[in-house]
Amino acid sequence: MHLSEITHPNQLHGLSIHQLEQIARQIREKHLETVATSGGHLGPGLGVVELTLALYQTLDLDRDKVVWDVGHQAYPHKLITGRYDQFHTLRQKDGVAGYLKRSENRFDHFGAGHASTSISAALGMALARDQQGEDYKVAAIIGDGALTGGMALEAINHAGHLPDTNLVVVLNDNEMSISPNVGAIPRYLNKMRLSPPVQFLSENLEEQFKHLPFVGESLTPELNRVKEGMKRLAVPKVGAVFEELGFTYMGPVDGHNLAELIATFKEAHKHVGPVLVHVATTKGKGYALAEKDQVSYHAQSAFNLATGKSKPPSKPKPPSYSKVFVETLITLAENDPKIVGITAAMATGTGLDKLQAKLPKQYIDVGIAEQHAVTLAAGLACEGMRPVAAIYSTFLQRGFDQIIHDVCIQKLPVFFCLDRAGIVGADGPTHQGLYDIAYLRLIPNMVLMAPKDEAELQRMLVTGINYTDGPIAMRYPRGSGYGVPLMEEGWEPLPIGQAEILRQGDDLLLLGYGSMVHPAMQTAEILSEHGVQATVVNARFAKPLDQSLILPLAERLGKVVTLEEGCLPGGFGSAVAEALLDADMTVPLLRLGVPDTLVDHAKPDESKATLGLTPPQMAERILARFHADQPAVSFSK
Repeated sequence: MHLSEITHPNQLHGLSIHQLEQIARQIREKHLETVATSGGHLGPGLGVVELTLALYQTLDLDRDKVVWDVGHQAYPHKLITGRYDQFHTLRQKDGVAGYLKRSENRFDHFGAGHASTSISAALGMALARDQQGEDYKVAAIIGDGALTGGMALEAINHAGHLPDTNLVVVLNDNEMSISPNVGAIPRYLNKMRLSPPVQFLSENLEEQFKHLPFVGESLTPELNRVKEGMKRLAVPKVGAVFEELGFTYMGPVDGHNLAELIATFKEAHKHVGPVLVHVATTKGKGYALAEKDQVSYHAQSAFNLATGKSKPPSKPKPPSYSKVFVETLITLAENDPKIVGITAAMATGTGLDKLQAKLPKQYIDVGIAEQHAVTLAAGLACEGMRPVAAIYSTFLQRGFDQIIHDVCIQKLPVFFCLDRAGIVGADGPTHQGLYDIAYLRLIPNMVLMAPKDEAELQRMLVTGINYTDGPIAMRYPRGSGYGVPLMEEGWEPLPIGQAEILRQGDDLLLLGYGSMVHPAMQTAEILSEHGVQATVVNARFAKPLDQSLILPLAERLGKVVTLEEGCLPGGFGSAVAEALLDADMTVPLLRLGVPDTLVDHAKPDESKATLGLTPPQMAERILARFHADQPAVSFSK
């Protein structure tokens, strides 16, 4: 059977190990070919090919449920659930999503893009099953990295207290060596520990001793210790932890041995209560370069399969905002030992790996634990340190209560640096950084700012570190800056809450925030070609808003347009609208940004065009709203 013929995972039933190995090779070939062409997550999916095939051969996917944590490891799942023919469209507009989506396929039982959610969701499904009197199987697959997330540990704690709720958790551990822990002796000892005779003896030992003459209840504590000792027979250290939490532990199992995986999963499905199957895998399995460098090949842009090198852009790009951020931070940190950079398992993405290499004592990686990162930063700030928490906009959402409860209420000087703010592209709705303006603006004591370019980012970084009156946040976009001149040092902080006028005009006011300031200038130029002269303001701060500058301009010009790369509900435009209303100014206002809708995966420029946020589109919308008497014009440029 060829991979292209598989349209339903139940077609794996009855296939021999040899046939499954052939399909595994084909999955890796298709996986590599697709990601090399269009980019995407590489290492995670390559590591779980055999795990996926073995698990699915032991399940009936017309009934049983599988929940994949994050979803970036589920490319093999997509290839055997009817998406082979469309897989070449991976992460492209209107194509196959890079993560799981319930709306995309009936076998995507739960969508996710953030880590550590799978066990909670799967346990919910299992409880619903029991409540409704059904008997399908539920399995959750979670990586060792995602297991560091507090939510996963909360779910494990809950599941362990439900001894009659059947749930299989598969721990995909790609940080563990296959040898020596995975081998014949551990397999034999685990098999013996889980065998009916040993289980019977362990479970009945206490009851049998109670019936001995002159014993009764008197030896119960000692017997409990004997029973627990038997229960932990041959369990590795990690397994003992899960057994203490109420799980039956099985493993570690060779994650690339199909026969062993199938036998283990079959055994796991027989057990009553929560079971954890510990599977040791190699991230990037089958592609030597990815196996050797698992960090770099976790996710890749388009690359050359033979060399493993990314395809160079047609022309050199300016440095990314992330690069400018970390290089500036390093310069500042070298002169101030109180500065500490904090990341939540995204050192490479945020650029903080460079801080770690240069100043390791001023760097902290907390793992996939954004809530902990926020409160850790609060603790550091309590003792006079200058914590800089560099977290993607979409991931900081996970620490919302900690931002309020631990930082803002106590007015602690934590500096939040929100990378990937705005439209991020191919990762889709779970990763769009569209909500930070709204979810941070509503919290008392918080200051919000966003640079118009990478040079202003340098000044804002100094501003944030120097600000000690409370928390402050800076958002900046994914990708390259504009190539404006940068300074190596000597940056001046910005006055808090002060905007700047970039262009003068007498017909209307354009208020741009962050990444939309340059598009605002381009929009103003297009409007000028059609006889409309706009004043353009770089707001810099969404909170506090520079009302002393904005309100008089709004009153004089009589028409206001706000431009932001974020959600319109509660966003920057809403802040301007509130300021106008509070000042009893009934000035016509047009808010340009992302409406109350989810932004799907596509290139950022494609998403902006769909949303009407390119300069020609925005100019057309402005003219239609405020200058409908203008002659019809073309905005094809």
